[in-house]
Amino acid sequence: MSQSNVRNFCIIAHIDHGKSTLADRLIEITGAVSARNMTEQHLDTMELEQERGITIKAQAVRLQFTARDGVDYQLNLIDTPGHVDFSYEVSRSLAACEGAVLLVDATQGIQAQTIANVYLALEHDLEIIPVINKLDMPAAQPDRVMTELEQTFGFTESEVLQISAKTGDGVNDLLERVVEKVDPPGGVSDDPLRALIFDSKYDQFKGVVAYVRAMHGSLGSSDRVRLMGTNVETEVLETGFFSPVLEKTSGLRTGEVGYVATGLKDVKSVRVGDTMTLSSNPATEPLAGYAPQSPMVFTGIFPTEGEDYPELRDALEKLQLNDAALVFEPESSAALGFGYRCGFLGLLHMDIVQERLEREYGLNLIATAPSVSYEVLLKEGEILTVDNPSRLPENNAYDEILEPWVNITIVSPARYIGVIMELVTGKRGEYKKIEYLESVVAKTSADDNASSRDGRVMLEYDMPLSEILVDFHDKLKSGTQGYASMDYSKIDNRPADLVKLDVLVNHEPVDALSMITHRNEAASSGRLLASKLKELIPRQMFAVPIQAAIGGKIVARTNVKALRKNVLAKCYGGDVTRKRKLLEQQKKGKKRRMKMVGSIEVPQEAFMAVLSLEQ
Repeated sequence: MSQSNVRNFCIIAHIDHGKSTLADRLIEITGAVSARNMTEQHLDTMELEQERGITIKAQAVRLQFTARDGVDYQLNLIDTPGHVDFSYEVSRSLAACEGAVLLVDATQGIQAQTIANVYLALEHDLEIIPVINKLDMPAAQPDRVMTELEQTFGFTESEVLQISAKTGDGVNDLLERVVEKVDPPGGVSDDPLRALIFDSKYDQFKGVVAYVRAMHGSLGSSDRVRLMGTNVETEVLETGFFSPVLEKTSGLRTGEVGYVATGLKDVKSVRVGDTMTLSSNPATEPLAGYAPQSPMVFTGIFPTEGEDYPELRDALEKLQLNDAALVFEPESSAALGFGYRCGFLGLLHMDIVQERLEREYGLNLIATAPSVSYEVLLKEGEILTVDNPSRLPENNAYDEILEPWVNITIVSPARYIGVIMELVTGKRGEYKKIEYLESVVAKTSADDNASSRDGRVMLEYDMPLSEILVDFHDKLKSGTQGYASMDYSKIDNRPADLVKLDVLVNHEPVDALSMITHRNEAASSGRLLASKLKELIPRQMFAVPIQAAIGGKIVARTNVKALRKNVLAKCYGGDVTRKRKLLEQQKKGKKRRMKMVGSIEVPQEAFMAVLSLEQ
């Protein structure tokens, strides 16, 4: 295929606006997958993606399309996630494309992640094709969404396509628009090979399989390549493209998207964002790659069984290859033993990684409550980064603590402004600005009862990242009846009056339950955490005290009452199996993942109790 007939584009949108459904229709129309093998959400291949109905990993597929003028085109499509926690997947996909289809739901309009994705696409200088989806829905309001697109981004009505990805209406026109508007790849075919690695995975037979976009030059299926970042050389085992299954070819040419099976067994050798070149004719300068993504949420992950520690390390390394935003380092806990401190982009990212570790690698894990990374200014003048509350120095060892702040954008119907402001200010948020996404004209119809409150607004605040972690998103959704959406990005670190809250179970400090909180909220959080742990920690044959302390001062205490019931008391004879049956019934409720703290069993739910603290 001639380079001038290649088009590389991706689909970007807010979560649940129909990206994967549109990808299905594009695959169907171009015949990339036979009707017999076609499934719903075909590119969402992970079990977790199908269960939750979300896209977690960006997926590529090559489509062959014949335009109305009879010319054949090769379209390389990348379907991207929509949730804010997976924005790194989106940014890496954008770097491998020349165009982006911006999908907006006709029933929901512009959402927070829509705005964030448009800015990402503009940073990469991509051709944006705006599309209004879900026209088949009874609640669709395409005229209102068209107005939002005009006022927010400046698109004209002639630029915006209206389609239904579910029924396929207008999807052919979209393909024609992609061919017409998106530029062909601009690489030089005679230059030395420079291929951008935008994703990768581990295969036990082929080693590390790198997903690449050939920016300049070409690659043969038996060439020897060098990875410029790690300076590792290897013989290529196989090259090919995504159909969407891996389809072997004789090589990759300039502008094409495909995969390279490297045969490398060391997963650290192939980095996402690295540049691949030929050993025989190497390039002098690598491609720009990606800005490394800084983790925003940290948690400790520990194996329930100590001997699983090496398996956990191997699993994290392989998962990191597939998920470049995951970072981890070893740590040990007096309560939980040896494990890893892992950094994530958000709570959903953390939840997905933990579930993938358990499902895909058969591990039984315990995760501690999430925290953010603080900067501690020590009295000696040094700056200490603390991402684990148990590592915070004593009060007399530092001058102040700086906590991370984020800029948060909330898009919501105007009638919920009061609810949102009350929620954000209660979380130490600072108001920045408010904008209306559409001009609202008061309605005079007797059936329509008012006016500006029917419009949609975008509110912008600065607030501490730690206040978003726990239950902010849930409260935002419940307070706005599910209509609000949010997006956030880190801005800086600011001083705060923070203290470490320690938890003692049976007079033994449990480092994995420590938390850093604002001084004004520390005592109430301690009482709530102690009462929550009282419900979660199983009763013993003796009373178990649970205490919350700030420094040497106990701010809350409660007791788990002693267990005195003897289940064998009523068993006064008969076969020994009767006693065993009663003991087995009593043991049923204890089949959970537990860790011993001294002589006390602490269940997994206790380490996550911080997430369910309600004032």
